Amino acid sequence: MTARRIVDLASLSAATRDDFVAALGGIFEHTPWIAEGAYAARPFASVDALHRAMVAALAAAPPEAKLALIRAHPELAGKEAVAGTLTVDSEAEQSSAGLDRCTADELTQLRDGNRAYRQKFGFPFVMAVKHCGKREILDALQARLAGTRGAEFERCIAEIETIARLRLIALLGDG
Repeated sequence: MTARRIVDLASLSAATRDDFVAALGGIFEHTPWIAEGAYAARPFASVDALHRAMVAALAAAPPEAKLALIRAHPELAGKEAVAGTLTVDSEAEQSSAGLDRCTADELTQLRDGNRAYRQKFGFPFVMAVKHCGKREILDALQARLAGTRGAEFERCIAEIETIARLRLIALLGDG
């Protein structure tokens, strides 16, 4: 997917479906169907209204689609980061949390934790890391390993909704 251009709410509200999806299709990682689902709720009076429409599209999805969304997220400091294949948004988010500057010990903790989490739950550990530090992320990963699959599934969806909100603010401002 090509990079989104900076847009405003008025332009989004007036956009064709294709342009709307092109602008917002990556807000939820590799999941343009959420933008497609929110399109009918135009016009949007605020970023909050747009976010609510996107969250509503996600909420209406079957569990398999939600699982696919969770699985579309890269592991923190994982193979995508090493290969340089993170989306622009994911790369910026992980970098803002210092995950591109981990010590060898921190990388080992993250990768071991990611592996254990994926083995236990069947999907990657997802956390909105934009305003977090490495220690906070590592602690959250360890704490969440004690959870149940159902609770972690819901937690990942909530974290993804937060990530999407932060991405919308970065794209449009908070107005």
